[in-house]
Amino acid sequence: MSKVVMYASVSVDGFIAAENDDPGPLFEWLVSGDIALDGSGVLKVSKASFDYVRAYWDEIAVTIAGRHVFDITDGWDGTPPAGVDHVVVVSHRPPPEGWDPEAPFHFVDGIEAAIAKARDLAGDRTVEVAAGDVGGQFLAEGFVDEVRMDVTPVVLGSGKRFFGSVDAQHLLEDPDVIIQGNRVLHLRYGVRRSTK
Repeated sequence: MSKVVMYASVSVDGFIAAENDDPGPLFEWLVSGDIALDGSGVLKVSKASFDYVRAYWDEIAVTIAGRHVFDITDGWDGTPPAGVDHVVVVSHRPPPEGWDPEAPFHFVDGIEAAIAKARDLAGDRTVEVAAGDVGGQFLAEGFVDEVRMDVTPVVLGSGKRFFGSVDAQHLLEDPDVIIQGNRVLHLRYGVRRSTK
């Protein structure tokens, strides 16, 4: 079965964007090196970040995102980000008018439907869940196996929280990966399973 990973770049005070969705300098690390992370020629990172992030991106088969993220990115112009094969969009609304039905985007109503669809599409490859409100819901329901965060040396002060509106305690394992890149600290935590 596929592993489910909650992921995003995050400020040291726990925010993934300002209230107006502007990530500000959170993605500065993606252009602060000299090694191309993808074929765009725009994303260039340090060697340490490349080795960690490129290997992770190559694992991902499906990204799950909420409708808000889909809308503010204009649906990534119909092409899943970071070379991912499919995007599952959690939405109570249908795809936008004129949306290409052949694009590898799947609109589902609710997180249970999203995880089922994503696992079906991913096979044994990784399912990524975007951090924020949707990611927090997946964590709260026990679907997340691992939390990855790219911690940037920025204090936003307020905004959209990495774990969304999670209102209960969730324990993570000790970090099993700690990698310093340019303008970023990559962290990876397993999610501690309840022994109820």
